[in-house]
Amino acid sequence: MTAQFSGSAQTMSLVAFTSVATITLLLCVMTGPDRDDLDEFYTGYGSLSPMRNGLAIAGDYISAASVLGTGGVIALCGYDGIVLALSTALSLMLMMFLLAEPLRNAGRFTMGDALARRMPGRAVRVTACVVTIAALVPLMLVQLAGTGQLLAFILGFSSDALKTGCVIGLGVLMISYAAIGGMKGTALIQILKIVMLLGSGAVVALLILRRFDWDPGTLFDAAARQSGVGSAFLHSGLEFAGGRSPRLDMITSELTVVLGGACLPHVTMRTYTASSARQVRRSMSWAVSGVALFVLVVTVVGFGATALIGRSVIAQADPQGNTAYLLGSRAAFGADVSTGETFLFTTVTTALFLTLLASVAGMILACANSLAHDVFAARVQDMPAPREMTLARLSALAVGIPTIALATLVQHRSLQPLVTLSFCLGASAIAPALVYSLFWRRYTRTGLLSTLIGGTLAVLLLMPGTNLVSGSPVAAFPDLDFNYFPFTTTGLVTIPLGFLLGWLGTLASGRRKAEEQRRQYEAVEGWILAGAVRRGG
Repeated sequence: MTAQFSGSAQTMSLVAFTSVATITLLLCVMTGPDRDDLDEFYTGYGSLSPMRNGLAIAGDYISAASVLGTGGVIALCGYDGIVLALSTALSLMLMMFLLAEPLRNAGRFTMGDALARRMPGRAVRVTACVVTIAALVPLMLVQLAGTGQLLAFILGFSSDALKTGCVIGLGVLMISYAAIGGMKGTALIQILKIVMLLGSGAVVALLILRRFDWDPGTLFDAAARQSGVGSAFLHSGLEFAGGRSPRLDMITSELTVVLGGACLPHVTMRTYTASSARQVRRSMSWAVSGVALFVLVVTVVGFGATALIGRSVIAQADPQGNTAYLLGSRAAFGADVSTGETFLFTTVTTALFLTLLASVAGMILACANSLAHDVFAARVQDMPAPREMTLARLSALAVGIPTIALATLVQHRSLQPLVTLSFCLGASAIAPALVYSLFWRRYTRTGLLSTLIGGTLAVLLLMPGTNLVSGSPVAAFPDLDFNYFPFTTTGLVTIPLGFLLGWLGTLASGRRKAEEQRRQYEAVEGWILAGAVRRGG
């Protein structure tokens, strides 16, 4: 990948990256919890205001894969990319109206807490931890592996050794964020990230609109002309045109994003940081507003990239379009780039760099919290707080180090299957388990385990056979073709299967067990659904 940017922009970006890494690490050190304060480490004592907590939720939700991947789909596929961006916003709205308040009431520190509130037991907690790690590690790999490629593109180096060094160095930094800063420290980084990302992106979007006389219609028409496919760019079907059932593939993909995106554990864990049901509702309102603004920004920048430099140039730089957001930002300034515009572009690249750091830090924290609290601490009655805190920090290492090693191995492959795998697990295993646990009175332990285990295994069995893994030039293995499930996601089968397995598992438990669960649920129903009873430990 060749360098696209001037020496001054590269130098300024390098200085900015170094400064941001140093400042954010210092923030984590200063705001990190005491070594014996579990509530501060896991939830930050619910001390964040609704606005700050909402911005942190939006920051966790908008990962680097969302910014670069969604921007790329918009730039390359037009209308289909807009639908994808809207699906991400709709997912968080679904979380806001359906799950956020009951999750906050039922849970304490982790998803395992929320699930085990009705169905206590080590099996539930361990399974919840395994599913958490299985859903988040692929997303972490994408963020880390993409780091080397992104920095190479911005800074203009091509050495594989330097790319691998970036992956390792940034991975260590992200582990440090999670282990030192805990929930409050990572929240501050997420807030800084979302403010920089949305602020710089909004300015770039305005610059692009100014180039087209503030008329979105003119922008869209110019993008269609530069796309090479004409009016098809502004209509449904371009992204999935090569599949056997494009319409069904598109619907299934969007459903997977809607159900899976906001149910991923690093997003749901932020609901436990709200101090009351009212606070979580207000926090989610801020989060949805932030994500809605992101959708507007990434749509304008994506279409602007295509309109200003052409779809073929974007595809040549990266077949997945992951550099479209950067290329569109740079093109917004025109041929003559002033010092102020170079500074603004540096702000855009720094925001993306911070997005990479913050996204993985939040995911490592979610995995470490689950591993320490649901697996290790649950084995010991009244484990001392300092010991559990030490376990949580060691768990960040236990999760982060293998993830860094894997990221260095997969950095030269197409990483889209890993993103899709995470969303499929969220939609097929986690979403059914949360919906049933929070709202179905007769749901049993067998039903819960059937949902989590069965949904996860179904996704893992079908995902290797999808279009993203083999059988196409942009697949992870383009030279092979073992495509036995010719869709982009597994959701067509695994989403209904996840719900079905929960229902069948509950039936298999027998009427007596289901009736016991109904009585137990009714005893805490007001607590879970409306927060009528104060949360316990």
